[in-house]
Amino acid sequence: MERELRQAFLAQVNIPEDTGKIFAEFAHQFEELMMIYQCAIQEVTTKLDVLSHEMSVRRNRNPIETVKYRIKKPKSIAEKLHRNGLPITLEAVSTKLNDVAGVRVICSFIDDIYTVANMLTSQDDIRLLAVKDYIKNPKENGYRSYHMIIEIPVFFSDKKQYVKVEVQIRTIAMDFWASLEHQVKYKKDVPNPEEIQARLKKCADVIAATDNEMQNIAQYIDIL
Repeated sequence: MERELRQAFLAQVNIPEDTGKIFAEFAHQFEELMMIYQCAIQEVTTKLDVLSHEMSVRRNRNPIETVKYRIKKPKSIAEKLHRNGLPITLEAVSTKLNDVAGVRVICSFIDDIYTVANMLTSQDDIRLLAVKDYIKNPKENGYRSYHMIIEIPVFFSDKKQYVKVEVQIRTIAMDFWASLEHQVKYKKDVPNPEEIQARLKKCADVIAATDNEMQNIAQYIDIL
């Protein structure tokens, strides 16, 4: 666990860091919370693996290219709570943040995105909490992706607990653009940032047009 979140939490509740027992208890509780999120990610990725295998056998074409995942870093968690005016507590992490655990699914074609989303959320143990469709409604900077917040049950030795996971589904081209845009956005002292943003937006539009044309070709030759 990174030092930043420890310090932020302890400052919030006015506990000096050298108060060993209380500090150790917080560290243990935070570790357990992150374990719960990691287990939730494993549940989601297992479901995606099963769907991937099924589609490869039954449909002779797998729309899922790759699956990536991550747990938000402690420093990022503390910063997001602070930005949103929330107390930096473990309760706030688990009840107020939806994206601590994240899974990203990369697909070949745009239609595959909606196919995978529907197959995943139609499973009766998954609760769909929210959807943001940035493919039909792109962000101003050109970002395109399909976002869902789901709750998935995780079975422990003494209980079943529903845990929130953010699932992002996008094409290979969308993921390529988003990865590069992220690097540029967080680089300091970028010259002419307005020009860079305009060029990135133009790239996003070209990529979107390419995605659409690739899907048209796939439909024409009947591989979808």
